[in-house]
Amino acid sequence: MRTKKFTYYNKKRFWAGLLLAQFVLFLVFSQVNFIVTIFESVFEYQKGMHQKLLSLVPFSVGDVLYILLFVFLLFFFFKILKKESRKTYSLRFLIFLNIVYLTYQISWGMLYFQKPLIEKLPEKEIKSDDLKRLTLEYLARCKIARASVKEDRSGVFMISDLTSVKDEILRNQAKLPSFINDKKETGIRAFKPSLFKPVMSYTGILGYYNPFTAEAQYNSELPSTYIPFTLAHESAHQLGYAKEQEANFVGFLMGQQSLNKDLRYSTEYFVLKSLLNSLSERDPEFVKEILENYSPEMKRDRLAEKLFVMKHKGFLEVFFGFTNDLFLKSNHQEGSITYSYFIDLLVRYQRIK
Repeated sequence: MRTKKFTYYNKKRFWAGLLLAQFVLFLVFSQVNFIVTIFESVFEYQKGMHQKLLSLVPFSVGDVLYILLFVFLLFFFFKILKKESRKTYSLRFLIFLNIVYLTYQISWGMLYFQKPLIEKLPEKEIKSDDLKRLTLEYLARCKIARASVKEDRSGVFMISDLTSVKDEILRNQAKLPSFINDKKETGIRAFKPSLFKPVMSYTGILGYYNPFTAEAQYNSELPSTYIPFTLAHESAHQLGYAKEQEANFVGFLMGQQSLNKDLRYSTEYFVLKSLLNSLSERDPEFVKEILENYSPEMKRDRLAEKLFVMKHKGFLEVFFGFTNDLFLKSNHQEGSITYSYFIDLLVRYQRIK
């Protein structure tokens, strides 16, 4: 009897069937609010433990894990190509996929199906006039914020103290509005420069959250205008907000009234760019007018961003942009090039301020 079971578990069709069953099971789970809530509770229970443990390691453990994962995939690929080892390693590869997929779904994947933040905010029709009014407001705010931050020798915004930015984000986790946020802050500094930063600059990826280690990675080679808000965005993921645009919104809440000048400017500048992006097709002349009315300091920051993007433009950016777009849409999110959901959240939030 034991021999039969052992033989059965060593069949590829068993593990292929199990993987398919997992897909179907988690698809069903994603449609049941009660079950999604259970996964939220599991995440709340384990997130502090993971962040606290891995924050003690000075480098990104998650990145090392990704490197090992890539090595394993290459190893399986070459073994499966060989006829004499194909059967054995095809089986092992299916077992490996089952373990990785199960771990991902339990630790993170089901959080994409949480109750949307937009349901916690009042309904409001978004009109162009609303967006224009907000754009003018954030242009004025950006000008004031930009005048209070430091510059490098080229007159471009320079972060004065990145550690202070990280600490401020952690403090502001505890200040999120209670009617929006029901996540428990950890107060643990688990932000780490990505080991892949030389490559990241060519992908268009600013930062990412590792679902297996709960670390927040960021590209430290980015222009300074990007980095503080990117950290706030990844911090929102660490709290448990999986959807990209909801993480943007929570990151905005952390940075909008920040006492840290660098974080406030980076946040308000992100909002301004998002508003301009949403108006670019509706009213390109208005967008052009706003850009012309940037302060001289802001124009230098914008030029620095454009030069960075142009320097690192290429195939990788297109490839990662396409794959990220598919990933977002597969998890019931808008594609990576749209800001409409974030803008919707922003406009609704402004109504109750």
